[in-house]
Amino acid sequence: MKKNTKLIAATIVAMGLLTSPVVSAKEIVIKFSHVTTEATPKGKGAMLFKKLVDERLAGKVRVEVYPSSQLYGDKAVLKALLLGDVQLAAPSLSKFSKYTKKWALFDLPFLFKNPQALNCFTDSPKGQALLGAAERKGIKGLGYWLNGMKQISANTPLIVPEDAKGLKFRIMSSDVLKAQFEAVDANPQKMAFSEVYNALATGVIDGQENTWSNIRSKKFFEVQKDTTISNHGVLEYALVTNKRFWNSLPTDIRMQLDQIIKEVTTEVTQFALDAAVKDMKTVADSGKTNIHTLTASQKQQWVTAMKPVWSQFEDQVGKDNIAAVQQCNAQN
Repeated sequence: MKKNTKLIAATIVAMGLLTSPVVSAKEIVIKFSHVTTEATPKGKGAMLFKKLVDERLAGKVRVEVYPSSQLYGDKAVLKALLLGDVQLAAPSLSKFSKYTKKWALFDLPFLFKNPQALNCFTDSPKGQALLGAAERKGIKGLGYWLNGMKQISANTPLIVPEDAKGLKFRIMSSDVLKAQFEAVDANPQKMAFSEVYNALATGVIDGQENTWSNIRSKKFFEVQKDTTISNHGVLEYALVTNKRFWNSLPTDIRMQLDQIIKEVTTEVTQFALDAAVKDMKTVADSGKTNIHTLTASQKQQWVTAMKPVWSQFEDQVGKDNIAAVQQCNAQN
């Protein structure tokens, strides 16, 4: 009888545990890993996403944000995403060459006239369709997050293409960016974002390309004597998730997350546009780097030198996509 009493008691305890709110209401955890600081447009976007999820899905979804490569660099994060170790990432579109060649479109030099033309394309049917380019590999694109137009820097003035000859420039892992710098007889060096400052400070590389937001937040201007306003490319991120994870979410949760992402994406665009103005001023006011503005003639020399890269990759990225971007350029 004692045994039966103990068995009944144990069963009651077990049933109590199984029906407790803590266990039955299982919270979905979304780990969001990225490489920039919280002060960048991407960093602010990640925190805004967390804030809105906390407000609207409290108890159902919890977002953990890991900035500044705390968990993974851009190279490793996509593997982690596919393994389920993180659920959200926002690498530059340059980092997806293993998963799709289509997104190399965004690396083509002087393709996008300005951020408005870029947003025109990404909001278009072709741009939205392009978000699904990596789904066959298990990576689902949820949105495009703007960082801004790229500038070029070194420890020597970069006024005409010949000034870049022989210099070592850090690039992201992109064949298009490699071809871009080879077009001006420079030496591109693929390197993780987290390593760039020390590489510049120690002379391992001579220069880099980046947006004003990243140049300011990572203090690249402190170890580069000269920075040229080139606007020669764009830095655009893809907010991505594991396709299987996303499809496994309850429909109502997925729809609410989708809506939050749309709202945050709009805000990130504004963060980026505001940061470009503010961060450029901060860098200029520091007096630590000489800011060079190209004349129309000087800029055209860079365009002439780099534009042939388009034809090298047009079959890969799609001639129709290039044409769609040019239509947006004409409208903006």
